[in-house]
Amino acid sequence: MQLQGKRIIVTGGARGIAASVVRAYAAEGARIASLDVLDDEGAQVAAAINECYPGAVSFHHCDIADRAQVLAVFNEAAERMGGLDVMANIAGVERTSPAEDIQQEHWDLIFDVNVRGTLHTNQAAFQHMQAQGGRIINFGSAAGLTGMPGAAHYSASKGAVLAWTRTVAQEWARHGITVNAVAPMIWTPMYDTHRAKMSAEALAAHDQHLSTIIPLGGKLGNAERDLAPVLVFLASDGARFITGQTLSVDGGTVPSR
Repeated sequence: MQLQGKRIIVTGGARGIAASVVRAYAAEGARIASLDVLDDEGAQVAAAINECYPGAVSFHHCDIADRAQVLAVFNEAAERMGGLDVMANIAGVERTSPAEDIQQEHWDLIFDVNVRGTLHTNQAAFQHMQAQGGRIINFGSAAGLTGMPGAAHYSASKGAVLAWTRTVAQEWARHGITVNAVAPMIWTPMYDTHRAKMSAEALAAHDQHLSTIIPLGGKLGNAERDLAPVLVFLASDGARFITGQTLSVDGGTVPSR
């Protein structure tokens, strides 16, 4: 029970990676406020987890691109839990397009959620952690480290998240707040949507490409097996002396390049 008594906010908790992380946090003894704009799915995930770990999770509607909404929900969640020890900002969006064809609305959406959402959630968490310290975990991507052809706007947003993380880790260290990021290559519902748009030929080429760039297994990882335990560690007391880092959970992809 590495997180016994920890009070945690997780954004994007309705599905995918974040839902797996909420489950892992509950299993380790934490109390969690799960935030998302997908109300039905978010409530269902929370209810299912509470069947195994009664009272562990509360669900809250929250659009992290909306600053006022974030501040209000964080205040509500922290009051409900009696404080805030950890915040994992996992919510994010992705769109693909050749760089020359990127639509303004898609650029704005990606930066509103991925970048402004990071600003809003981190600042809100800071308000509750300033006096006693805490853990902030942001979500980058290999796209923010090495680039991702066909998704320059997504890559740019994740690069911004990683730069923000490195900087505020230095600024907020004096308050006992650690700020780290993960750059995962994990199979998610968002990735399923991406694959569904590909032709059979494109999908075969894509899978062949992954088999050559991911040294460990040749394909994307599993959220519960490969990533959630890393998020548990970063939220735990064992990570108290780690800050300003980007941890690539990608089967060795980035180093191989």
